[in-house]
Amino acid sequence: MRFTSLVIELIRARPRLIVWIAVLLQAAMWLFVALLFYRSPPGSLATLLAFGREYQVGTDLGPPLPIWLADIAYRTAGGHMFGVYVLAELCEIATFITLYHLSRAVVGSQQAVLAVLLTMTVLAFSSPALDFGPLVLARPLWALLLLHSWQIIGQRRGNAWFAWSIEAGLLLLTTPAAIFLLLLLVIFALSTAGGRRTLRALDPLFALIVVAVLALPYAVWLMRAETLVLPALPEVAELNARAIHAVWLLGGLVLGAAAIPALTFLNTGLFVAKVEDAPIIYRPPVEPLARNFVYFFALAPALGAVLISSLLGLESVVGGAGVVLVMSGLAVVVAAGDLIAMRRARMLRMVWAAAVVAPAIGVVLAVLLLPWTATNEIATSMPARAISDFFDESFARRTNLRLRAVAGETQLASLIALHSGRPHLFIDAAPARTPWTSQAKFSETGGVVVWRASDTAGTPPPEILARFPGIVPEVPRAFEWLVTGRQQLLRIGWAIVRPKGT
Repeated sequence: MRFTSLVIELIRARPRLIVWIAVLLQAAMWLFVALLFYRSPPGSLATLLAFGREYQVGTDLGPPLPIWLADIAYRTAGGHMFGVYVLAELCEIATFITLYHLSRAVVGSQQAVLAVLLTMTVLAFSSPALDFGPLVLARPLWALLLLHSWQIIGQRRGNAWFAWSIEAGLLLLTTPAAIFLLLLLVIFALSTAGGRRTLRALDPLFALIVVAVLALPYAVWLMRAETLVLPALPEVAELNARAIHAVWLLGGLVLGAAAIPALTFLNTGLFVAKVEDAPIIYRPPVEPLARNFVYFFALAPALGAVLISSLLGLESVVGGAGVVLVMSGLAVVVAAGDLIAMRRARMLRMVWAAAVVAPAIGVVLAVLLLPWTATNEIATSMPARAISDFFDESFARRTNLRLRAVAGETQLASLIALHSGRPHLFIDAAPARTPWTSQAKFSETGGVVVWRASDTAGTPPPEILARFPGIVPEVPRAFEWLVTGRQQLLRIGWAIVRPKGT
């Protein structure tokens, strides 16, 4: 009897089970890493939560939906970051499950598993896993939009219009790149006979009304905030530099998807010692419209995002790599043919597992080893809970009041704002970013001003002293990192602004 790997047999017999196992294991891996090695939120997540506490319709961080959802998850978990991490992983799970349903409609259940597994390697390297925000929330919404767009255009299912309209409205409330992504959907619909036939019905008009209703509050805020300003195009002298920048952005996307060509190369016959009867993953023939749909949304978002980002001089691609590359795995599977031979299945499993696990291992090694080999700070190693508790209790002891606001260095102030009391964040360097408070209101209610201490006296930086001329610096407070190593202790200078009338 010819031996066939159990994994191959499960892909053939229980494809949905394989997808769920792989997706849930990846989510559990990242949650395990967060619980053990994250003492503070990654990236700008702390600032996002500080903004979410205010429930503003719009801020300079972008549309409000990811900010609100992050705060709801944080409150639901009892003021613990675990709730936000779970929310981020739920977005990841929803992205892959939605992609599986889309792939199944195009290439069948068996090859849909391969599409999901390949895409997991792409998103593992190219997009954040736990840093919840617009880039994370936009992934499942974009995947759902693609799924229902195919159901509308390719399968002529008119009942998908309502879900499509809700997802389009939510995407507009999630990321500024939503307009670009929706424009791509319109371009594809107008360029195909099936899409033009769909647009002649009344359903698109009703969907447009739903989208407008959902996005109206944020659109009104944009107009009142006078942020609807067209960006200036680069001058002729800058085109050369922008073109080089575009090459770098495109190279970053290619590097993020490097596991796909590696797995494809290993699956060729070059590494087979002798002729063997490799197991086959079968699919029904892919219709031309489906093939064009997959290729268009695998290439157009990435190329368009690179072009727009280079013209605007942005540091990263518009919408995020996790959004523009979400169809890359399915595109490779469609191009592979109706019959995909799985050669050297054991090696393929090992390489795939290494590609998925490598980012998490990199995070762990960075936390444990970098403090001994370098002096760079690791943001997730800051003791966020100890920092917030100390300053909240210090303010309460000095004034007999709960801490109402915190200012100074934004990163440190955002960590203090995570305390159970949830004090307001005041960005004194740019007061317009925090319209819920002001310099006068901060002086009236009182608060804590923090900065990184550069000496044992805790002398505040000149810019902070200029904005708070009457503060009296306290003795700096030192905090230990998760792994101290060769780094110095985290020393935070601080001063109390007493409330008026106390």
